[in-house]
Amino acid sequence: MASKKITCLDCGQVNRVPDDKLSAGPKCGTCGAKLIPGKAVEVDFATLQKAARNDDLPLVVDFWAPWCGPCRMMAPEFSKAAGTLNGQARLVKLNTEDNPKAGAVYNIRGIPTMAAFAGGRERARQSGAMPAPAIVDWVRKAV
Repeated sequence: MASKKITCLDCGQVNRVPDDKLSAGPKCGTCGAKLIPGKAVEVDFATLQKAARNDDLPLVVDFWAPWCGPCRMMAPEFSKAAGTLNGQARLVKLNTEDNPKAGAVYNIRGIPTMAAFAGGRERARQSGAMPAPAIVDWVRKAV
């Protein structure tokens, strides 16, 4: 039976989920949190690095900051896209103000910037605010 490795965004534990259970709302075996929440989730730098490196399910990161107007405009659109892509990719947000090291490590030059990770490496990058349908299209093409 095929399965996917998925890092819990709450506790950081790597879980193995059978492919046929991905749409059934799998939960972390350690803390019980939803592994595919169906909405954009805020993560810290360490969790992002672990999930980007280990996850078999594509991970899309929105690098943003609270002072950024376009970032605030895109936030509800990013969450809508997360609901649409539920089970196909996980969408997470990383606040570059709270995690300044992430900007340097991932070479973030402007925000909002989205980066798509699959198979342990970055597959695509897109800067600028986008509406939910455009985010969904971009993710599907990127991964």
